[in-house]
This record gives sequence, structure tokens and C-alpha cells, in this order.
Amino acid sequence: MPELTPFLLFDGNCAEAMQFYRQCLGGELTVVRVADTPMKEQLPQEQHGKVTYAQLRSGDLSFSATDWLHPTRTPKPGNTVALYFTGRGYAELRPVFDELAAGADPDLLDELRDVPFGIYGHLADKFGVHWFFRGEAGN
Repeated sequence: MPELTPFLLFDGNCAEAMQFYRQCLGGELTVVRVADTPMKEQLPQEQHGKVTYAQLRSGDLSFSATDWLHPTRTPKPGNTVALYFTGRGYAELRPVFDELAAGADPDLLDELRDVPFGIYGHLADKFGVHWFFRGEAGN
């Protein structure tokens, strides 16, 4: 079953912010940095300390976050909160991605594709809501 959670984007201080939220809310925090992934070969050394994925789970509460890593887009109010749609693979992600992409901003559309950590895609729907998609590799 796919999962939908809030998704926060930070400008280099994701780990600090997520530690703060863990202190406030309790729970289990997972933090993965660029240096811990195959992505490190594709990004400059100064990006290696940034967070590629963080998740805080506390009871029924769950949300994910990352540091801003897109090379040509910049964080600004309005594009730092999104929805994070996770599924097993293309079969679960593709129909939802295609429906939400109808009328989406073409300049903010990253087609579903294989990346070192699995399947990734992003779009800003016709209402300006940002959606990030992630699925398991090879599915």
C-alpha cells in the first residue's frame, strides 16, 4: 500500500532541524547523508554532508525531510513543504504520478526515473502543490 506523508525541504540544516523535532516530539529519527549513498559520486564534495533523506516516526506521527539538492532550483517560501508519496515501484507510482502531472508546471516536473536510491520523481501540480515520489529499485 502506498504511503503519503508530509515532506520538508531545508537549505543545509535538515539534520539540525530534524534533531530539534525529535527532541520536541520524541520518536525514532533516521538520517542519511549524501556521503552515505552512491549519490556522493555525482555531487561535489561540499554537498556530501547534506541530508538526502530523513524520517521521524513517533507513534502515529511520521514525516520526512531532505536538504535542498536540486542544482538549478532554490528554496523559497512556498516550495519547502511538500507531500511525499512512497510505493513499491513503478506500478504503484506511475498512475498517481500521471494523474497529478495533468496540468503540472513543466519547468518543475522531474519524470519518474531510476536513481541510485530507487525510483524518484517530482512535480508541482496545477495548484502549485509539490509532490515527491519514491519507490523501490527494480520494481
